[in-house]
Amino acid sequence: MAVTWTISTLERNTSDDGVVVAHWRASDVDGEHSGSSYGTCGFTPDRTADGYTAYAEITEVQSVQWCKNAMGADAVTATEASIAAQIAESKAPAVAVGTPW
Repeated sequence: MAVTWTISTLERNTSDDGVVVAHWRASDVDGEHSGSSYGTCGFTPDRTADGYTAYAEITEVQSVQWCKNAMGADAVTATEASIAAQIAESKAPAVAVGTPW
């Protein structure tokens, strides 16, 4: 199992094409069991900064890394642990539902 991080959409300032929000999803699947998390990361674009990337040149890999950097290693680890816990719970639920008849 390996958590896959994706970007569903980017919000940008139309005046300067700077990305201000990235919407991310992290997910994993183990057979019929899955887990996921969704969130956003906010940015303050600076066209004069070294490494500034114009909107048309941004890759998903780059924007995922921006989000992970903004979240910090502890939050990334916690997100991935939460997804693993969702899958474990799906495999062996602590609570069952149904009726005995």
